[in-house]
Amino acid sequence: LTPREVEVLRLVAAGYTNPEIAENLVISIRTVETHRAAIHRKLDTSSRAEAVAFARKHGLLEDR
Repeated sequence: LTPREVEVLRLVAAGYTNPEIAENLVISIRTVETHRAAIHRKLDTSSRAEAVAFARKHGLLEDR
């Protein structure tokens, strides 16, 4: 994942909605949706919960 995709995934894991993520990162909701689609494609997941579970299991949500 790109650094920005990891940022988006961390906010998803924290329970933020797409509009809240967009506001927090100062990007459009459409851009958030694009990042989330890329995350799902790269992680081979189909839901928020599945992506977050994958990220937790593989240490993607830890501070780097």
